[in-house]
Amino acid sequence: MSDLLVTNARQIATLAGPARPRIGAELRDLGLLSNASLLVRDGRILATGPRADLERQARDPEVADAAGRLVTPGFVDAHTHLVFGGNRAAEFEQRCAGATYQEIAAAGGGICSTVRQTRAASEDELVSAATRYAKWFLAGGTTTVEAKSGYGLRAEDELKILRAIHRVSESTGLRCIPTFLGAHEIPEEYFGRPDDYIRLVIEEMLPRVAEERLAAYCDVFCEMSVFTPAQARRVLTAAKQQGLRLRVHADQFTSIGAAELAAELGAQTCDHLEHTTPDAIAALARAGVQPVLLPASVYAICSTHYAPARAMIEAGLGVVLATDFNPGSSPTTSMRMVMSLACTQMKMTAAEALTSATINAAWSLNRGQELGSLEPGKLADFVVHDAEDYRELPYFFGGHPPAMVFVAGCRIL
Repeated sequence: MSDLLVTNARQIATLAGPARPRIGAELRDLGLLSNASLLVRDGRILATGPRADLERQARDPEVADAAGRLVTPGFVDAHTHLVFGGNRAAEFEQRCAGATYQEIAAAGGGICSTVRQTRAASEDELVSAATRYAKWFLAGGTTTVEAKSGYGLRAEDELKILRAIHRVSESTGLRCIPTFLGAHEIPEEYFGRPDDYIRLVIEEMLPRVAEERLAAYCDVFCEMSVFTPAQARRVLTAAKQQGLRLRVHADQFTSIGAAELAAELGAQTCDHLEHTTPDAIAALARAGVQPVLLPASVYAICSTHYAPARAMIEAGLGVVLATDFNPGSSPTTSMRMVMSLACTQMKMTAAEALTSATINAAWSLNRGQELGSLEPGKLADFVVHDAEDYRELPYFFGGHPPAMVFVAGCRIL
């Protein structure tokens, strides 16, 4: 493979910095280079800097002209539900007409609706649908996603989803990091028997997921209407014993101790947190748990109760932004839309949003040594945006696809 030399970038946001999640004022330091170039060798970043310096290091390079545009790391989306059957566009219309997310779920819609459609789909059908969504992610500049199961809620269907995630990752260029979310909802056949379902997750699903090495993480949706902290503790403890890292859906609609549980168990992330408390934020900070904030899901369910991002930044948390892409409560793959919502609704700056969508997200997936910044030795996942300045990313948040997208130094768009 010949070297790749990206020239004539108006700005390169390298995100260079300490080898850990960025906190406090570090969130605003993008490691910006002006009128710079980028050199790639064997799929990894070799150097950034003035073109003349890089040309002296290059070996017969292929040249890509950024033409005065902005270059950033590929977005890292640390919370998605990539694989599912069907969609819930009808429920979107119901919410617009005034029905709440909880009312729709109580009437047989919500997650259980997608479970029925996902169970009915073959693995090949799920791969086909998810491949379409993977192309949407890549076309928006996202090069890595965390992808959860959770729409099967039976052993074979959960495994089917996880296998589909692996197949999509291998075939599309979108790097997918799988998470087992068997405790996403109580399936209809277990209504009124949540402890019996928890036993199924622990005794049948988790051992098979671990044995087949289908997931890196285990997640639980901890809400009083779904799984209590005590039930979530059982699943997460069993997952740790199986060698999986932990993530937790917490404090989305109520605060019942889910975030504190995530801190106590040393989870990698605590996600949602729209209704979290100052005490929970302090617990997460003490434990070094990264919050993954999902403003597009707040928007899509017609809520205005966004997570307190500023309080988290002030507490020293390594904030992450993600889409929560799913068919019910956040049907978007656009990290630029998420960044814009973070700026307008959660009062984050454009620089904080970009850091939270790249290097901090990479660290939240335990991939910060390889992804999320344009530093020597890291994988050359980067985007040449149709923009000149990083502040344009959340400002122009509509269509505007990137000019170029590269994964491990290979151009895919």
